[in-house]
Amino acid sequence: MPLPPSSARTLLPEYPAKGIRQLWVVLLASLWIATLCNVALWRELARLPGLDFGQVALLDLTLGLVIALATAALLSLLAWRWTLKPVITLFLLSAALGAYFMLAYGVVIDKTMMVNTMQTDVHETRDLLNWRLAATLLALAGLPGFFLWRLEVRRKAGGRQLLANALSALAASALLVLVLVLFFQSLASVMRNNTQLRYLINPLNSFYALGSMATRPFQRNDSVILPLGEDATLGASYAGQAKPPLLLLVLGETARSANFALNGYARPTTPELARENVASQRNAWSCGTSTAASVPCMFSDFGRAHYESRTANYEGLLDVLQHAGLAVLWLDNQSGCKGVCDRVPSVNTSQLKVPGLCDGDECLDEVMLQGLDERMAALPAERRARGVVLVMHQMGSHGPAYYKRSPPAFKQFLPECTDNALQSCGRDALVNAYDNSIAYTDHVLGSAIQWLKAQQPHSAPALLYLSDHGESLGENNLYLHGMPYAVAPEGQKRVPWITWLSPDFEQRSQLTTACLQQQLDRPVSHDNYFHSVLGLMDVQSRVYQPALDLYAPCSRL
Repeated sequence: MPLPPSSARTLLPEYPAKGIRQLWVVLLASLWIATLCNVALWRELARLPGLDFGQVALLDLTLGLVIALATAALLSLLAWRWTLKPVITLFLLSAALGAYFMLAYGVVIDKTMMVNTMQTDVHETRDLLNWRLAATLLALAGLPGFFLWRLEVRRKAGGRQLLANALSALAASALLVLVLVLFFQSLASVMRNNTQLRYLINPLNSFYALGSMATRPFQRNDSVILPLGEDATLGASYAGQAKPPLLLLVLGETARSANFALNGYARPTTPELARENVASQRNAWSCGTSTAASVPCMFSDFGRAHYESRTANYEGLLDVLQHAGLAVLWLDNQSGCKGVCDRVPSVNTSQLKVPGLCDGDECLDEVMLQGLDERMAALPAERRARGVVLVMHQMGSHGPAYYKRSPPAFKQFLPECTDNALQSCGRDALVNAYDNSIAYTDHVLGSAIQWLKAQQPHSAPALLYLSDHGESLGENNLYLHGMPYAVAPEGQKRVPWITWLSPDFEQRSQLTTACLQQQLDRPVSHDNYFHSVLGLMDVQSRVYQPALDLYAPCSRL
C-alpha cells in the first residue's frame, strides 16, 4: 500500500502502536458505569407493578445500552492524552456517590438535590459519612480507577486523535439513536408513567442537574435583588398601641406533620404544646422537599408554581417587614438562611459553646433562647417600639443522624437508631430516633412560648411554627427527603403549621385561636406563609393578598 504524501504524514503524526486503544478504555468504563453503578435503577425497574420478567429484562437491556452509549459519546469527546484518565475518574466517583445515596436512602439526583448538596455544611456532611459509603466508593470507583491509572494507553497526536474522537462520538450517538428508535414505544411508556426513573440514570442525572444549574445565570441574574414591598406601612392596630407586637417565627427542619400528636399521631410526641392553647393545621403542604428549595420559596411572594420559573430575584418577607418599620432578627442554628436573611440582622448560634447545649460539634435548638432578651434589646429602639419579628431556624429533625437532635432527657422512645446508615436500622428504632427529635422540638416550642409569656408585661406576643419540608422514614425504601416534588411521597411534603396567640395579641389583631381551631383541616401551604405573616403583623402593602392569608377569615381587622 503506498504511503500518503509527506504533507499528510506531517499533519497526522502517529505515535508507536503501544498499549491499549483509547476506544477500549472508553467502552470498558462506560459499561462498568452503565451496569454496576446503576443498580438503584435496576432495582426500581424490578419493583414496577404490572411487568413480567421478560419485560423487565428488556427494559434493563435497553436502558443499559442507552446509558452506556450516552456515556461513551461524552467520554469520546474528552478522550485526549491529558484528560482521558482524569475525566473517567470523575465519572467513576460521581457514579459511585450517586449509587450509594440512591441505594442507601432511596433518594434521586436532580437539580434541587444538587443545590441542597452544594449548600450542605461540614456538620451535615459528617453525619453522612460511614464505612458503607467508603466501601461503595472503593468498590465502584477505587477498584476500576486503580486499574485505569496502571493502564498504558495508546495515544495519537494532532489530527489523528481528533478524527478518532469524532468518529467514536458519532458512532456511539448513532447507535444510541438506533436503540431509542427500536425500543421507543416500550421505553417511552414506562418513563412517562414512572418519572422517578429518569432521576436514577447515573451519573448522567448528576451531570444534567449541574448543567441546569450552570444555565441559570442566563435565565436570571442572581447577583441582583430587586426591591419588594417598599410601600409597606403599619396598619390601624398600631395607632396608639399600648404594647407592640412580638412575633416569633420558628422555622422547623425536616418535621413531618404525621408524627405530631397534635395532628392525630398515636405517640405522645407533643405533650408541652398540648397544654397550650394552640391551633395546629392538619392539611399543610411545603413548597419543596429540601431546605434549599422550600425556605427561599416560602419567604417569597411567588408561590411554588412560579418560584422556579421566576426571571428575577426579589426581596422577601423579612425585607417587607423592615420596610414597614419593624425590628427583625434572624437566629440560625443550622446551615444558613438560603439568602432570605441577607439584609436583616442575623445571629448564628450553631457554633456557640454553651455547656449542656453545645457539648458536641453542634448546638441543640434551645441555644437560640439563650440571651434572647439581650439580642432583642440590641435591635434599634425606634423599630422595637413599633414591633418585633424574630425568626428561629432550627436544626430540628435533620437526618440521617436523628439521634443527635435530642438530648438524653428526651429519649423517651427506645431503642433508637444511632447509625447514619438508616437502612441498617430496624424500622422501629429509626422511628424512635425521629420521634425523639420531634418530642424535643415540642419542648423547644413549649419553652419558646414560656419565654413569650414572660414578655407580656411590655409586648403582645405570638408564635408561628412551620417546617420547611417533611421526611421519609423507610416507607417504600425511601429515606430522608429531596425527591422531585411531582413524585415525592406525602411524608416529604406534608408539614406541621402551629399557631399560638397571647390574649394581648388576640385583642390587637381581633383574631381568635378558637376560630382557627374550627379550620384545622383547611388546605394551606407555604404559598400562604408570606401573606399570613403580613396579616398577623397588620402590614399593609400592594404585595399582600388577603385571599392567601390563613388568618384573614378569623380576623376582624
